[in-house]
Amino acid sequence: MRDLVTLENLGEVSLITLDNDENKWTTTLVREIDSALDEVEKTQGPHALVTASSNPKFFSNGLDLEWVMGTGEHPGGVRKPFAEEFMKLAARMITFPMPTVCAVNGHAFGAGFMWALCHDQRIMREDRGLLCANEVEIGMAIPEPELALFHHKMPQNIFYETVQLARRWTGEAAYEAGIVQLLAEEGEVTEAALKNARELSKLAKRRDVFGWMKEHIWGENAAIKGPHGPAHMLRNMHDYAEGPQFGS
Repeated sequence: MRDLVTLENLGEVSLITLDNDENKWTTTLVREIDSALDEVEKTQGPHALVTASSNPKFFSNGLDLEWVMGTGEHPGGVRKPFAEEFMKLAARMITFPMPTVCAVNGHAFGAGFMWALCHDQRIMREDRGLLCANEVEIGMAIPEPELALFHHKMPQNIFYETVQLARRWTGEAAYEAGIVQLLAEEGEVTEAALKNARELSKLAKRRDVFGWMKEHIWGENAAIKGPHGPAHMLRNMHDYAEGPQFGS
């Protein structure tokens, strides 16, 4: 039983829809998405995955800070394992053995932006919505494994503007910077993502090959940019610097 996400099998494409208002990240959300990915991996034949949001204003408004700073029981679930489980989920998505397309139909901040980057392609609404890694604005350091993800997904100057200057990227600017691959009109973002995913699904005829390629781009001893890729770092977060703790 999943309350925060829905999963639809649309033939050669699966659609995961974030369905919890601003879709703020908690342990419960991580586990529901992980469960949905289990089902997607059980599909047969060439396949692709699209992630979208039911909220036209927000794709994901980042980490649920009220939950993080709170105490006691909460629908968001237990707090302590969140960072490790989120990073492992991100690593799974980066190396998912089929094409993945993110329909960014609203704002994506912080962890929501990072989740969008875990997909192979991103399609953004052209007239509204911002991408922003706003952690530095709220006094939160971005751990090294997450910095590695941003670094591997964008050019150096774009990376610096994103994580150090907390730039708010509009759809047009994100497209010009190469952060998103396509822009679409209001109400057409998810359909555009599904169309792209269907075209890409044939690349996963051999999922073992498609997954192997991703692993050797993003995983241990990655073929690009440094000794290890972000997927390896995300799986082994305790080996890397986290930076000053939020709220300390």
